[in-house]
Amino acid sequence: MALDLLTFGEALVEVMRTKVGHPLDRPELFTGPYPSGAPFIFAAQAARLGAKVGAIGAVGADAFGKCLRDQLIADQVDVRGLYTLEGYTTGVAFVAYNPDGSRDFVFHARHAAAGQLNSSMLTANMFEGLKCLHIMGSTLSIHEQALQMGLQALTMAQQVGAKISFDPNLRPQLLPPEQACIAFQPFVAAADVLLPTAHEAMLLTGTHTADQAIAALLASKEGRCVILTEGADGCTVYQNGTAPFKVPGFPVEEVDPTGAGDCFDAGFLTRWLAGDSPETAARFANACGALAVTAMGPMAGARVHVEVEAFLVAQC
Repeated sequence: MALDLLTFGEALVEVMRTKVGHPLDRPELFTGPYPSGAPFIFAAQAARLGAKVGAIGAVGADAFGKCLRDQLIADQVDVRGLYTLEGYTTGVAFVAYNPDGSRDFVFHARHAAAGQLNSSMLTANMFEGLKCLHIMGSTLSIHEQALQMGLQALTMAQQVGAKISFDPNLRPQLLPPEQACIAFQPFVAAADVLLPTAHEAMLLTGTHTADQAIAALLASKEGRCVILTEGADGCTVYQNGTAPFKVPGFPVEEVDPTGAGDCFDAGFLTRWLAGDSPETAARFANACGALAVTAMGPMAGARVHVEVEAFLVAQC
C-alpha cells in the first residue's frame, strides 16, 4: 500500500502529573501511560484525518510498547516500521506542568528502544509510491545515528519523487542550536514545506528578523511553502509571488499542550496533499492544533476529519 505520509523517530509513552504545580523531584500522583512521541502523535492525527500514514521507530517487548502499538493499530497507522527490540524497554517521558504554562520533562529515551534509531530500520517498500516524507528536527537531534537515518530517509524519499516536509522542532537540551543549524541544512534545503517558528527560522538562516529569514527560505527553493507557526496565535503562510497570509488561531480551554504542533503539522499536510490551498490547509491545521490541547494525553485531542470540520463551522 502506497503511503501518503511517512515519518520516523522516537516512540514513547508519557506519564504525567495529575495537577499543575507538582514538580518531578518529589512524591506526587501521576497518570498514564499515554501513547506519545512526536512522530507518532503526528502519524495518529494524520491517520485519523484519513491519510495513509506510516511511522518508523522502536519499542520494547513490554506493556508500554503494547500501549503505543495498540493505539497506532487502532488508528490504522502502518506499523510495518515499528520494531520491537529485545533487551530494551520502551521510552518514557515523565511530565510536570508548571503554573506559568511551561513543562518539565524527565526522559528515558536515549538508552531505551526509542534511542536505537538507525538507517537499517528504513526499507524500500515503505517508500514505494510515497507522497510526502515528514521529518522532525527533534528526532535528528537524538544522536548521530538518528541524523544519518534522517539523511538516508531523505535520499530514499527524493529517489521516489516524494515531497519533503520539515519541522525544525529545535530542542537545545538534545543538540545545541549552533550545531543543529549545521546538521539541519540538508533538510532545510530539500523541504517543499517548512514549518518553523520565527525563532527557528532566524536561527536556521543566520538572520536577525523573521522577515529576513522568510525571504532567505523562500529564495533558496522554488515553489516552497513556509508556514510560520505562532502557537495559540495561529500561523502565517508564505509563498513566492503572493502576499503573506495570516491565519488566526482558535481560542480553546487548554488541558494538555503536548502534541499540538504535531497535530498542526498533520492537519496541514493532509489537506495540502489533498489539494487544498496553503491558506485553507493552514486554517484546518490551526483547528487540529487547537483541538489537540483540549484533552489529557498527547494523542487524545487528535480528532477525525468530520470533528475538525464541525469545529471549523462552529467558529464562523
